[in-house]
Amino acid sequence: MSKKSKDSIFDNYGGLINSLLIANGVSILLFILRVIDSGDFRYWFLMWNLLLAWLPLVFALTLTLRLKKTRLKDTVNILLIVLWLGFLPNSFYLVSDLIHLQVTSEVSVLYDAVLFMSFILNGFISGYLSVYFVHTVLIKRIGAQTAHYFIGFVFLLCGFAIYLGRVLRWNSWDLFLHPTSIVFDVSEQVVNRAAQSRASVTTLSFFILTGGMYLALWQLVRARKN
Repeated sequence: MSKKSKDSIFDNYGGLINSLLIANGVSILLFILRVIDSGDFRYWFLMWNLLLAWLPLVFALTLTLRLKKTRLKDTVNILLIVLWLGFLPNSFYLVSDLIHLQVTSEVSVLYDAVLFMSFILNGFISGYLSVYFVHTVLIKRIGAQTAHYFIGFVFLLCGFAIYLGRVLRWNSWDLFLHPTSIVFDVSEQVVNRAAQSRASVTTLSFFILTGGMYLALWQLVRARKN
């Protein structure tokens, strides 16, 4: 991203980005305090997953700014949408890290619960903001109804992507590095009845969670505007 693009993002969304940075700083501080107190980097993956959660927001902001001067079908814009779709599940994937939460002799489990929730909330905020930006620009370009259906489908894909990441251990970049292997694994989930059931339950659970919360937030924003 060029310096000019970065400056434009901060000029237009400086207050929003600063607020997110402060919220993320709280999570990082909680993690650092845990490391200092316990001398253990047990939950280091939260930092990495939070970084990945920022990528779809960067792609969405860049797309929003580009669409002020370019068409939706512009090659770069299409690439940004593909990258946004590929990395968006990382924003919501953080909630699945709760499976790692456990009682240890290092610090209070309540402290770790606060630590996890701070990272999860920051991931969700970044993800929902990126969806909101894409949602609003699509309404202007392809119409409200089509945009609504597309966003709903995106949340369904996110639910399945979280299953692929948590259960089958695929990462977002594997979509570009190992697409054939992912297609093979996805086909296996369709053919294998036992895997099909597990994949369906996981996908629908995350779809209802992330999509339902976004719908509520979308309605709140619309009510506030009205």
